[in-house]
Amino acid sequence: ALETFKMFEKKDSRVKSAAATNLSFLYYLENELAQASNYADLAINSDRYNPAALTNKGNTVFANGDYEKAAEFYKEALRNDSSCTEALYNLGLTYKKLNRIDEALDCFLKLHAILRNSAQVLYQIANIYEVMEDPSQAIEWFLQLINVVPTDPHVLAKLGKLYDNEGDKSQAFHYYYESYRYFPSNIEVIEWLGAYYID
Repeated sequence: ALETFKMFEKKDSRVKSAAATNLSFLYYLENELAQASNYADLAINSDRYNPAALTNKGNTVFANGDYEKAAEFYKEALRNDSSCTEALYNLGLTYKKLNRIDEALDCFLKLHAILRNSAQVLYQIANIYEVMEDPSQAIEWFLQLINVVPTDPHVLAKLGKLYDNEGDKSQAFHYYYESYRYFPSNIEVIEWLGAYYID
């Protein structure tokens, strides 16, 4: 893939930008952040309005821990293409890192309007409500998530824990037991079920 994209580097600016964008993404996947950043810069220089290139640049900056700067790249990508879902998702993650929880929630709710059944988006919304200590909303969003991924033991255990914290032992048991059915090696879940049976 790298060799193929490198052949397009010498072409006109639009093709060069697309090739550099893809090269940047491939290097990012290989965790070669310096190369990924260089190709993201090349893509942006070839086409300033390329949202994928700006998102890639944001990703390399995010990976280096500069969340404020990453947010700027994601916002610029969204200014150029408001339907760039990757930039919007990554902006939400960046706001979470910066502890700007309301802004993160806003990003993910906008994304939910575009991607109704995205498991990742539903999880982020539920998790943010957990962070905001709003268990009823967190449960509501985790239940939506379970409709999309009904066999995810991690999400089932989360629901068990939330119901347990709310004092609803029968619902907690139901979700912990379902989690155990799909993944019987989670010690935390086994301990909870053991304690439940003792009670």
